[in-house]
Amino acid sequence: MALRGNLKDVGLNQLLNLINLARKTGALTLQGEGSAGNAHLFFKEGKLIQASMNSQVIRLTDILVKVGKLTPDQAKTVNARSKVNTDKELGLLIIQNGMLSQNDIIQGVKSYLLESVYRLFTWRAGAFRFDANILPPEERITVAVSLDHLILEGSRRVQEWEQLRDELPDLDVPVKLAQRPEANLRDINLSVEQWKVISFVNAHNTIRQIASFLKIDEFQIRRIVYGLQTAGLIEVIRPAAAVSAPALPLAAPTFRPIGRSVLLRVIDRLRKI
Repeated sequence: MALRGNLKDVGLNQLLNLINLARKTGALTLQGEGSAGNAHLFFKEGKLIQASMNSQVIRLTDILVKVGKLTPDQAKTVNARSKVNTDKELGLLIIQNGMLSQNDIIQGVKSYLLESVYRLFTWRAGAFRFDANILPPEERITVAVSLDHLILEGSRRVQEWEQLRDELPDLDVPVKLAQRPEANLRDINLSVEQWKVISFVNAHNTIRQIASFLKIDEFQIRRIVYGLQTAGLIEVIRPAAAVSAPALPLAAPTFRPIGRSVLLRVIDRLRKI
């Protein structure tokens, strides 16, 4: 019997903690509210081993491009030589062609897996379902990730998310380059994502439009824009009529505790699955 509920009652950090403590094997399906999408997380003996977002199966080569391990041209070459395009075959081709080592591939997959799951910690509502003893297809490459660190880092990112929302509450505003950004650019090493965002900065493109075009989620675009703003490279264009309120100190977000009876029921049901 599957365990069902809503993230309003049991947060993701609490769900993962239960899976970790009970050393469960199975699949956790999350359905976010509105346009948040869905996610499928797979666990083996209490460790996260695989995840997919919005029911999309992303090839290994695409994952390695996203995390900067492969170039698009290298990925294209490997895909052209592949016969069945499974992750394990693609990984073998990458190693045989001397592009990456096995450890490079594992670290790339792990990095993508963690970044994907961290974003789910900002979901405060949405249905969840845990089905025991369900594993991802055998052709997928899996890595075992301890949930202890993942839960701590995910909770930290929730705090960062709250702070970024306070700093950049409105994404429907344009940004512009600072007066002399070239002076700062000489002293700062920008990431690929930061360069992409800067290339679309002008007085007409809003932050949301840039994020939509580059397919960056709200958390990432806020983090990038805030970082560029703090570095003195860009400026947010505020509406002329807006009156700036005095800045208030940022408070760490508080996690709403769930009722003891609800938590005990979830623990009891999880143990019986």
